[in-house]
Amino acid sequence: MSSASESVIQWPSEAIWEAVSPQLPHFTVEVLPELGSTNTELMRRFRLGQTDPVLLLAERQTSGRGRLGREWHSDAGKADSLTFSIGMVLAPQDWSGLSLAVGLSVAQSLHPAIGLKWPNDLWLDQRKLGGILIETASAGSLRYAVMGVGLNIRLPQQTELRTAPAGLDEVLPGLTAPHALLQIAPALIETMQLFEQRGFAPLRDAFHARDVLFGKEVVCSDGTTGLARGVDAMGALLVQTPHGVQKINTAEVSVRPAANPLPG
Repeated sequence: MSSASESVIQWPSEAIWEAVSPQLPHFTVEVLPELGSTNTELMRRFRLGQTDPVLLLAERQTSGRGRLGREWHSDAGKADSLTFSIGMVLAPQDWSGLSLAVGLSVAQSLHPAIGLKWPNDLWLDQRKLGGILIETASAGSLRYAVMGVGLNIRLPQQTELRTAPAGLDEVLPGLTAPHALLQIAPALIETMQLFEQRGFAPLRDAFHARDVLFGKEVVCSDGTTGLARGVDAMGALLVQTPHGVQKINTAEVSVRPAANPLPG
């Protein structure tokens, strides 16, 4: 049985609210001990008519989802991982590149060694540190965006993971999940407001500086293979193939470094 000191985590809800609320009226921070999925819950609330901006965090997430339906779990009381979602109404001229903007903001808030793998993974030393899941829904003229973030604070114990995992404490020893949240959340909301005004294009160079696929041979689940050449101004992945540059612009396509680089 866990002791009280192990199960009670002090989250910086008030500090985040104080940092964000002047620029985002009606913003709230909510921490729940257990939830199936923070993304699913915020989408449910939106369908019930709740549109105010909110950061929702679950100490234990039992049905967390990653991209392509992959699972992401967290355990209450341990804070070995950080799982939260931010929901807010956005109205950018173009939504392209939103997941890249979110991942970039998270990486920039934490450590220079954190890389980005298109379209929404955070990598450290060629291993997966975390992921981003973007979902949107519309009601009338409003479009609500939910930005879900899952991040390993410490190395997970699971051995059946598709990609070798990494833990944030490898580069930031002693960093706690609450401290990581405080570093990430205000900057992420500021990034979302800038994205709404200017789109992804101004962030392209900063993304390239952390792009772990750039210059590498890649294999895509749609059959495309070639040399990754970064992303365009809309966030589409550019792949140099024998038939020219192909654009991968759907998150339903999975991309991975080639096991054996192509000849030539």
